[in-house]
Amino acid sequence: MAKTIRETAREIRIFSETEVVVVGGGPAGVAAAVAAARGGAKTILVERYGHLGGMSTGGLVILIPFLSDGTTSRQIAGLCQEMIDRLDAMGAAVHPKDEEVGSTDPKILNYWRRRGHGGFISGGAVRYGALVDPEMLKCVLNDMVEESGVKLLLHSWGSRAIAEDDKVQGMIFESKSGRQAILSQITIDTTGDGDMFASVGAEFDDTIDRSVRSSNLALVFRIANVDADKYADFRDKEKTRHDELMKELTSQGGFNTYWRSSRPDILWCNNWIPNLSALSVEDLTWVEVNARKSMLLSHKFLKQNVPGFENSFIMDTASQIGTRGSGRLIGEHVVTWQDVLSGVVHEDSIAVLPHLGQTVSKGFPHVYIPYRALLPRRIDNLLVAGRCFSSDVNANNSLNWIQQCIPTGQAAGAAAALAIKQGTIPRKIDRKSLQASLLKQGVTLPGVTIESRSVSPAQRTSVG
Repeated sequence: MAKTIRETAREIRIFSETEVVVVGGGPAGVAAAVAAARGGAKTILVERYGHLGGMSTGGLVILIPFLSDGTTSRQIAGLCQEMIDRLDAMGAAVHPKDEEVGSTDPKILNYWRRRGHGGFISGGAVRYGALVDPEMLKCVLNDMVEESGVKLLLHSWGSRAIAEDDKVQGMIFESKSGRQAILSQITIDTTGDGDMFASVGAEFDDTIDRSVRSSNLALVFRIANVDADKYADFRDKEKTRHDELMKELTSQGGFNTYWRSSRPDILWCNNWIPNLSALSVEDLTWVEVNARKSMLLSHKFLKQNVPGFENSFIMDTASQIGTRGSGRLIGEHVVTWQDVLSGVVHEDSIAVLPHLGQTVSKGFPHVYIPYRALLPRRIDNLLVAGRCFSSDVNANNSLNWIQQCIPTGQAAGAAAALAIKQGTIPRKIDRKSLQASLLKQGVTLPGVTIESRSVSPAQRTSVG
């Protein structure tokens, strides 16, 4: 048995009291905080790193793909689109033009195929998505949070929620200012790993299927001063030789997948490191150390053998380790793989998501996320958004990407603000009012009936 010690009881200083506290400043957390504050709720956002954006910035996962379904329509808009629009104004995003979305023109397809890795193309059609500059995105998210009136706490690690009689009353965080508490009417868990809901005994599932993408960890890095066109020519025109080299690199313990960034002279390496846990401090440490060894090996090999890398150098490694899957809430509704394949339209749908690599069809319908998937079964005053929303392993594996986390965060924030206005708990809000609020915020809900009115699949309201 493991040895233990007894921690001395002590008084915890209350840092602040607020209506809504959001724990975790990744894509879902920023969306939740901004939506709650814009909805009129006094909101605090707590983030453990010194920046916002989570995987999309510190994790260097700089592709936000598949916001459309292979047609000319987009299903993911709202705050996700606002982030891209703001980056556009800074020249910090690369994406297909509106008139190119859904195109099957061979020239347009080839152009975006060379600039993505499949994130812009599927089923022979152009999909809307964006490659973003992670440093500029940090700035954009700061602006959105500040302009919305959110109180921001960086360098603050949310350690646990505070609850009594199955009602969450706030959270405790650690920082250089010590251990402090924030009391709130509603807490939103956007930690990715479900740290808040796990700490108060909410039901959750942390089983991992080692055969799926979300079971892998990563340490993303970027290589600069690359001739990306020269590399793309080699990859496309000498595919056999390219594949042989990548196989050789993998056999030596290196990484073999290099994609364009928002700049033509920088490539980024996403990677998949299996059989480790995002909830194990020893596993996380192992990845940080050993992935960098593989990075050095990979870069040396690329410089010596692969056209386009001759004058390159390692630009940076992610400040935030890549975690794709861990604890998932068991909520009022568990989104299952059958939900994903059936296209069931939930009465309380708050997000409509296209399939990742497939054009919308009878076999690959839109996926509807119900509000109930954000609600714990017996814990009140708590909402959950981002990759730890209520879902089974296979559904979560397909629905926990950045562009899918943002809509759940926006819905959670809007729901929290609505609960404050209605003087009730999140479980009891009027869900049609929530859907109407989301539509006003630029969210699209094609196929969802709201106030006896069906929203057209082509509907795309303005953002902001």
